[in-house]
Amino acid sequence: MAVNVVILAAGQGKRMHSARPKVLQPLAGRPLLAHVIAAARALKPARICIVYGHGGEQVPDAVRADGLVFVKQQPQLGTGHALQQALPHLGQHKDTLVLYGDVPLVAVHTLTALTAGTGERLKILTAELDNPHGYGRIVRNAKHGITAIVEEKDATEKQRRIREINTGIMLLPGKRLAGWLAKLSNRNVQDEYYLTDMVALALKDRIKAESCAPHDNWEILGVNSKQQLAQLERIYQGRSAERLLEAGVTLADPARIDVRGGLRCGYDVRIDVNCVFEGEVEIGDGAEIGANCVLRNTKVGAMTRIEPFSMIDGAVIGKGCRIGPYARIRPGTALAEDVHIGNFVEVKASQIGQGSKANHLAYIGDSDVGRNVNVGAGTITCNYDGANKHRTVIEDDVFIGSDTQLVAPIRVGRGATLGAGTTLTRDAPEGQLTISRAKQVSIAGWQRPTKKK
Repeated sequence: MAVNVVILAAGQGKRMHSARPKVLQPLAGRPLLAHVIAAARALKPARICIVYGHGGEQVPDAVRADGLVFVKQQPQLGTGHALQQALPHLGQHKDTLVLYGDVPLVAVHTLTALTAGTGERLKILTAELDNPHGYGRIVRNAKHGITAIVEEKDATEKQRRIREINTGIMLLPGKRLAGWLAKLSNRNVQDEYYLTDMVALALKDRIKAESCAPHDNWEILGVNSKQQLAQLERIYQGRSAERLLEAGVTLADPARIDVRGGLRCGYDVRIDVNCVFEGEVEIGDGAEIGANCVLRNTKVGAMTRIEPFSMIDGAVIGKGCRIGPYARIRPGTALAEDVHIGNFVEVKASQIGQGSKANHLAYIGDSDVGRNVNVGAGTITCNYDGANKHRTVIEDDVFIGSDTQLVAPIRVGRGATLGAGTTLTRDAPEGQLTISRAKQVSIAGWQRPTKKK
């Protein structure tokens, strides 16, 4: 039976020292809360309810999507109070899984194990830690049954030596949920309602409290500071690097790669150090990515080489291309096979045909470039008139000399040659040399001015 999922995401996160709510702090390019939502969705739950508070509408605005229900907790009176706010929005008599918006790395297989089985039960995700400081301890009886969860500040010296801790993640029986929530008390130092009190209510109703452990303890780590956020970032990236290595990708240094989205690689892909992959990136067989490159929402064809310090965003790169170093390819660009885009060349919203080259210091924007075109150094397409963008069309087999300006809208015919230094304001006919430059003059007897004393 599908479960309800409630994600508690109302915390302020004062130790983050940020105007952004804690659950919206970025991990691997996405908010912490987005990672938890993704794990919850993988369970195919009956409903996902997110309880938010601090930050106002920033939280629902940042992660709003179909199938999510948002409930505001105001004021914040503890985890039990938060679940009380969600109760009217949950499907009746379905077990409810409680997750936390600042615990982003919990694995789907761990949650699947926690929610497996049938019958009335309270299940708690627990973990054995070498240093359990700061966590509530799981207290068990002689038969190893859970009898209580004791917060560290309330624990005896003997209980503080217990290494099994409460992660806060738990599965609650649907038929008992409303009744137990109604019985929660805030008679404590914080005047708050705690979900940990559910254990005592379960035992009173003769319902066994069971435990389940994560595969890896880093799954249950939460974020309360920028230091902890950085720690989880490295854990996440380390796991991403391991998956790439297992898939056959060669990484120059697994500790120096950042994947902030999805990265799919073919066979024999090589990635040098300090590369960042954002959004959805696909790299074809035999491609190589040089050091210090950034690729975002891009597809790279087989046997293509991206030289160091290049940035590619929202582009499709064909097979056998050579890009960079220090190249920038912007959204809406598609390169055919064997295209060369060299150092300090920028391409934006352009289609470039097979075998064409722009090897140095050029700007190609809003252009349709044919096959086997040579773009000389210093060439730019003047595509913006101050109000509107205009397209440049360069047909096959064109040779463009250095320091040429093409003032769009303009068309350069097939096989045309543009002389160096040309400013093209009218279409260039195919097969001809077109040139526009001032007449060279040497003035006899001219003397350079001298500096006045």
